Amino acid sequence: MTTLAVTPDDVLRLTQLAREFHAQDAVVMPDTPGNFTDDEWSQEALAGHESNTFLDEFRALVGDLEPDQQMEVVALLWLGRGDYTAEEWEQAVLDARDAWNPRTADYLIAHPMLADQIEEGLQLLGYELE
Repeated sequence: MTTLAVTPDDVLRLTQLAREFHAQDAVVMPDTPGNFTDDEWSQEALAGHESNTFLDEFRALVGDLEPDQQMEVVALLWLGRGDYTAEEWEQAVLDARDAWNPRTADYLIAHPMLADQIEEGLQLLGYELE
């Protein structure tokens, strides 16, 4: 099992908040993501949700994480959606480090399958989810 800087409990809380956020009505992702950069796409996807309590708590939790922990959460997303294999974990983290910016929470929450993909990433690294 790979040791993470971010605690599995924090990751699972993020997945719970993401599920709550995405289960709400009117969370609409842009249908033309190719016309936006990743950052612009996440901002467009979150337009109109600024006073959402799940989003506020999600952003606060991500903001409380150290940058290296945020990078691991992004790498878990990428691992879980199949961009990397478990054997490529270190490269995924390095690539997440290169892509890091202060809007990590918005980048993460803009992915509608975030919770499932992060949990899949944890499982690929050897973590058992209950």
